[in-house]
Amino acid sequence: MSDLLERPVTYRRGTAADARDIARLFLMSSDGLAEYIWRKIDPEASDILSVGEQRYARKGVDFGYGNCLLADAGGEIAGMIHGYSMADGPGEPDTDPVLRPYSELEHPGSFYIAGLAVHERHRRSGIGRDLMKLAEVQARKLGHVVISLICFAENKAAMSLYEALGYRETDRQAIVPCPLLKYEEGEAALLVKDLGQVPV
Repeated sequence: MSDLLERPVTYRRGTAADARDIARLFLMSSDGLAEYIWRKIDPEASDILSVGEQRYARKGVDFGYGNCLLADAGGEIAGMIHGYSMADGPGEPDTDPVLRPYSELEHPGSFYIAGLAVHERHRRSGIGRDLMKLAEVQARKLGHVVISLICFAENKAAMSLYEALGYRETDRQAIVPCPLLKYEEGEAALLVKDLGQVPV
């Protein structure tokens, strides 16, 4: 990945100080799901971004800053990818009807990309692809042979990117309509990529 070094962008692990920027990017990447979850956490919140900021300021949890890689363009956070190791066994399906389809699409034992976002002014510069490549490097370091993600099937641009990077669709679930979601109908797709045998 020497091409990463030729661009005026650096890539680094997130810190607690980045929590608000991470939350802002996660709002973008989730197409409404993050806001739905955060409003469940604090229904009375006047600033929903602060709920996300508190969530990502945590240390040592799946949805914390430590599992985020950031693209820094001259001191400005241009993009983010968030991923973590999923448990080997199947988890309990979410009891919330809106969230249940996504929990049923999870790929146990994979490295799961929970969010990818690049600010609009930095798009079409290769940052999204770079972040995906770096997530694959991290997945291999952790011993994973499969990397997975869930994408709204109607998000054609994202689906095209993932397919171009070698991800293949293995399952779909119908979306449960919710006013906060960008896509109120259609399906969510599980995409996976075989990373090959991890060197011993």
